[in-house]
Amino acid sequence: MQNRPARNGQHGPVLLDDSRTRFRLWAPDAQSVSLVVVGGDTLPMQEGADDWYSVEADVGAGTQYSFLIDNELQVPDPASRAQSADIHDPSVVIDPAAYRWRNADWQGRPWHETVLYELHVGSYGGYAQIEQRLQALADLGVTAIELMPLAEFPGDRNWGYDGVLLYAPEASYGTPDELKHLIDTAHGLGLMVFIDVVYNHFGPDGNYLHRYAKHFFRHDQQTPWGDGIDFRRREVRDFFIDNALMWLMDYRFDGLRMDAVHAIPDRTFLPELAERVRAEVEPGRHVHLVLENEHNLASLLADDFTAQWNDDGHNVLHTLLTDESQGYYGDYHKDATNKLVRFLGEGFIYQGHENRRGESRGEPSGHLPPTSFVLFLQNHDQTGNRAFGDRLINLAPADALKAATTVLLLSPMVPLLFMGEEWGAREPFLFFTSHHGELADAVREGRRGEFAEFAEFADEHTRERIPDPNALETYEASKPDFSKRDEPEHAEWLRLYRQLLQLRHAEIVPRLEGSRFLGAEALGEAAALARWQLGDGSELRLELNLSGKDLAVTPPAANTRLLHSSREGDSGGTDTIPAHTARMYLLDSAGVS
Repeated sequence: MQNRPARNGQHGPVLLDDSRTRFRLWAPDAQSVSLVVVGGDTLPMQEGADDWYSVEADVGAGTQYSFLIDNELQVPDPASRAQSADIHDPSVVIDPAAYRWRNADWQGRPWHETVLYELHVGSYGGYAQIEQRLQALADLGVTAIELMPLAEFPGDRNWGYDGVLLYAPEASYGTPDELKHLIDTAHGLGLMVFIDVVYNHFGPDGNYLHRYAKHFFRHDQQTPWGDGIDFRRREVRDFFIDNALMWLMDYRFDGLRMDAVHAIPDRTFLPELAERVRAEVEPGRHVHLVLENEHNLASLLADDFTAQWNDDGHNVLHTLLTDESQGYYGDYHKDATNKLVRFLGEGFIYQGHENRRGESRGEPSGHLPPTSFVLFLQNHDQTGNRAFGDRLINLAPADALKAATTVLLLSPMVPLLFMGEEWGAREPFLFFTSHHGELADAVREGRRGEFAEFAEFADEHTRERIPDPNALETYEASKPDFSKRDEPEHAEWLRLYRQLLQLRHAEIVPRLEGSRFLGAEALGEAAALARWQLGDGSELRLELNLSGKDLAVTPPAANTRLLHSSREGDSGGTDTIPAHTARMYLLDSAGVS
């Protein structure tokens, strides 16, 4: 079924000139399809080969339109480039070449220079507000912003993982050209821009593909969101690959973060997507493909993909910082010290190992460079999937959190920060949507039901305190309060992040290419010694003690430099490491035997 790939850009309207547009729709289950031009004619579309319907119309950019299926159902274009209002409303023809790039020669940045900053566009204030804060992020030491999904979703408040029109940037955030202006401005400041894309499911409201393209899905394969997507079909594969290419080529994003690819069962799709991207992107341009993948498939990182979000690393650090053991933290709480050692010494913790349910997952990862792993202490999932959206600063001792932050920002793994983390923001990040009617009720009750197995939420009345995702106040509470950044407590955290990122860019980034794991060992309960060889032959050494007591450690060699200790006043080089402390040392290549 995987016949020859179609050319890039076959999905969605194509402007032929200023006043003429070609429209196409794959609709194998429709008897007839017509183009409905808002304020104009309804034009029958001709059925061609392989169930594609098409028509050319004398309309240009700005035209609103929809498709009429079998003279009974009017639907937006599934590859709409913009919506006139929301997901059920008419689509809009846009001219992808209309925006004039000011930084057209931008070639991106090498992956090893990456410091990611994940943010939610809506709660950050939209594209224009993000632009105003880019300089501050660049000054902090961030080198890339990562936008949570932008695909049109129901209403104007959503994390973005309920997207249904994958080619249309969410209208409530701004126009397509305003999005390009944001990316252009970021490039002018030396910042990369990544987008989070969701290719494993569609949202529960506004997806009409089941009506006229039933074979987009396969009923024999179920996912947490219903029927699986049938990636065996050429038209389906191209729908997603063309979408990836649109973001990278038309919008000039520097990379994709691909959500939950473990829910894409077809093992051939991801390598093909990577191959098509590498073939289309201009020579010399840096474009990075990053996975979220519970299956820990290290083989994907060896050839096709740049890196993977390292949930293993987060989870073991989180359970050591908070002592939480419920839910998936149960896989990391037991034998946590040895799992910390494996994470620091090899990347993944689960490399074919069994979890608490007796299921094995993962592949060996110690041969990969440390930059194959994106490390984080917080992100949208790990904060927002908590019942009350608690940030880590409210859950862990400050000294222990500073030690973990040292690991985050000075290890050779690629760090990711979550918006507000850098100044110790205490506002929650909650799960929010803007559904209505029965769907809103189902989402609210489903959200509360997710926590029924947790001891603290066993009582139904306690679960009712979990914020309603559809309430406006839930969304408003999730906005970081930028006015607090200069308050003493928050200014202290900001100074720490700035100091550590300055160290990273001065001492570690120039040596990162060609780095490798040298292994790790336990120093005691909740403590480890880890070593990495950097690309210039120097050695990075981490002493990490997340326990509540001082521990013995072998002092480093005399010619080893202490880059940073998370403990104020600690000069390192001793045979003891204090509780809740991290020390990072550098042994220059001249001193490495």
